[in-house]
Amino acid sequence: QELAQESWCVPVMALVELLGAKLVSRDGDVDTSSLDGKTIGLYFSAHWCPPCRGFTPQLAQWYQKDLKSKGLEVVFLSSDKDEEAFKGYFGEMPWLALPFADRARKEQLSKKFQVKGIPTLVLLKSSGEVITLDGRSAVSGDPTGADFPWVPQPFSLGESFRGKDGDVPAASIADKVKLLYFSAHWCPPCRAFTPQLAKAYGDWKAKGMEVEVIFVSGDKDQASFDEYYGTMPWLAVPFEDSRRQKWNGVFEVAGIPTVVVLDKDNSVINKNARGAIAGDFQGKNFPWKGGSSSGKSGCVVL
Repeated sequence: QELAQESWCVPVMALVELLGAKLVSRDGDVDTSSLDGKTIGLYFSAHWCPPCRGFTPQLAQWYQKDLKSKGLEVVFLSSDKDEEAFKGYFGEMPWLALPFADRARKEQLSKKFQVKGIPTLVLLKSSGEVITLDGRSAVSGDPTGADFPWVPQPFSLGESFRGKDGDVPAASIADKVKLLYFSAHWCPPCRAFTPQLAKAYGDWKAKGMEVEVIFVSGDKDQASFDEYYGTMPWLAVPFEDSRRQKWNGVFEVAGIPTVVVLDKDNSVINKNARGAIAGDFQGKNFPWKGGSSSGKSGCVVL
């Protein structure tokens, strides 16, 4: 049984009921009903937020180059402190916005779609049904919209991984428990945990345990990835591979280091096994079932 991303639904409702009768553009008011038939990205963002200011121009470029023509419409929901800040930030955007004055609706939508941080991009069908709560990962991993509208697909390991001596077919580890290791060289807790995990991995292999580790990098560039992966004895998703970004969304990785344990059939055994493994490097409790919190410090994934 393959792992499918959890299905999220909201009660099917008219867009007007969800967003109000009017939205705003840089040229004036727009009827919300004009969005019927489009895929909608609710973009929760604010000018005071550095990651938002980094993501907004990227999203704008992708939107104008490919995504608008494929049927995406973005609606900005502002967390700015006042209307002046909203107007200045919205002036950089080529899409629509919820009127800043409608603070109550914005707060209701934040709660409805479980927005815990920004930037967040929630993708909806025009019926109001949620496609994904992590549209940022979906779009970032496919900025030209090859998989538009990014309806979540059943989880798959893919065809192959990078190994120490070349490509390794995914089929060669099908009968093993897989540890997806989300980590990055820039993250101090990752650099501390990696050598501990590497030593334990060697011990597990010596014992004949049916386990494989797959590095899912959060590094900023190829050189950092290569340097960090050079310290690891296991497999890796190649740096240029879109699985890196997609899997962060699939497994809702909010901080690193994170270890996701998958069974032989790729179903999830433990979504956050770092703490369990750190307390049991000998593997006595392998495959570390259950548990959801590491209890350890980590680096926030922005």
